[in-house]
Amino acid sequence: MTRIILIAGLALVMAAGSAAAQSGMTLDAFVTRANRIPLNPTAMLRPDAHRLKGEAERAFRTVGSEIETARTAGRTPPACPPAQINLNVRQMLDFLNGIPQPRRQRMTVTDGIRSWMASRYPCGA
Repeated sequence: MTRIILIAGLALVMAAGSAAAQSGMTLDAFVTRANRIPLNPTAMLRPDAHRLKGEAERAFRTVGSEIETARTAGRTPPACPPAQINLNVRQMLDFLNGIPQPRRQRMTVTDGIRSWMASRYPCGA
């Protein structure tokens, strides 16, 4: 049951991401919309959830590419996540909500995901 909720939540976050990329959504707009969507299996029936999911998916892919590019070039990546991430959507949204609103208004969804990943999966010295 927890796995289904996590998968549904991930889908929600990923859908939220889609809307931001298409419209140049700020992290603040993304978080505001995501906070309105309940974290339950029926959330994906909402059109806004699908859009946010896509935006989040794009942001995760972009950050993943940045990490891989940095590693390939021999640079320290922005984060060092394991091969597979167990995403807790509530924890991620709590982190993003913790970013001051004036700063969120200047950030993209990708910036927010990058910050979350860096705080959750820091690279060793």
